[in-house]
Amino acid sequence: MGKTFAVKALERASGERGLAPGQIVDAYPDLYMSHTATWRCIKTWERMGEPELFDKDRIAMVMDHISPAQTAKIAGDHRLSRAFRDKMGIKNFFDVNAGIAHVVLMENGLVKPGNLIIGTDSHSTIYGALGALGTGVGFSEITAAWVTGKLWMRVPESMKIVVKGPLPDGVYPKDVMLKLIGDISADGATYYSVEFHGDWVESLSTSERMTLCNLAMEAGAKNAVVPPDAETMRYLAEHGVDLDTVQPLASDPDAVFEKTIELDATELEPQIAIPHNVDDVVGISGVAGTKVDQVFIGSCANAKYDDLAIAARYLKGNRIAPGVRLVVTPASADIMAKAAADGIVTTLIESGALITNPGCGACAGSGGAMADGEVTLSTANRNFRGRMGSYESSIYLSSPAVAAASAVTGVITDPRHVAVPA
Repeated sequence: MGKTFAVKALERASGERGLAPGQIVDAYPDLYMSHTATWRCIKTWERMGEPELFDKDRIAMVMDHISPAQTAKIAGDHRLSRAFRDKMGIKNFFDVNAGIAHVVLMENGLVKPGNLIIGTDSHSTIYGALGALGTGVGFSEITAAWVTGKLWMRVPESMKIVVKGPLPDGVYPKDVMLKLIGDISADGATYYSVEFHGDWVESLSTSERMTLCNLAMEAGAKNAVVPPDAETMRYLAEHGVDLDTVQPLASDPDAVFEKTIELDATELEPQIAIPHNVDDVVGISGVAGTKVDQVFIGSCANAKYDDLAIAARYLKGNRIAPGVRLVVTPASADIMAKAAADGIVTTLIESGALITNPGCGACAGSGGAMADGEVTLSTANRNFRGRMGSYESSIYLSSPAVAAASAVTGVITDPRHVAVPA
């Protein structure tokens, strides 16, 4: 019987052999990421008596969730993190100007195939876009890893998801993931290592693979992965990784998956998650015409360069509808700079968009709050009640194409019904 990716990754990280799903191992992560919770990690470390760090070069800190600081308390948290960086010599530190942790770490060559990466964010599953096993943990687990270098983990069962493409015009990976989450539910992949396979998946860019792996968490996945290939190596080389240091892992051809799901997306329509659960998903035809007060294009799911380019395609030459607020928050400073150089930022501004600094932004409750009764159409990964302001407001989730088209019309709109420049 062949081994799955998850078994191979945890065998590598633990040094043990012959692992099987359900076993508990002491694994040594290659990277420990903390963001807003960094100050909690530091306070816990101080209460432990400030013990020696296992490997400071495996620590990565990103001040992304509330950037820049909005209160004196948050400013103090950031200052504490900077002081810890200086005191302990942490080189992988990214301040409030960098962007969203996940994207920033990948852009800076800190994520490699076969790595085990833990982070204080549930969407650490995104690292699977580069063939790594990424998973979210609490701040106390991160602190323990700082000191001991290890974390106990249960070897997950594996789920294989095969997507058949190509997608229709106006339909994107976000739509595929919303459809899958709606079909299997928010706990349908709980603690599974989710693997994405098929010719369509292989054709995707790394950015598009990030969307798949990011949103797998919303179905409960422990981790998600796209098997590394030539596209993975292209991305790594582009971001300064020495390919001689890369040791990709992938499931064996005869690996056994506990579940296999197949999705034919060749006739899929744009998908919408309606308030207030990510797995309450309908085709756009079921909610088209719903009035929106705000559109948010951002988050680690859909604020990458290609997401902004897609939005600009629908906004070019158009103005957002009267009474609609369009907030665009690029995922990283590098993405923002590239989008500015290519004229995408200009297009967005000319349409009436408000461009904010790179970071988590409204997805993490930093700006973009709604009043009672208001509706936001968002490209983020969650639409829970009260996540963006009033508990009496509503969030719908969509792709950047749907978001941009809807900003122009003022109602939820199928992007296939909006004329775009050739």
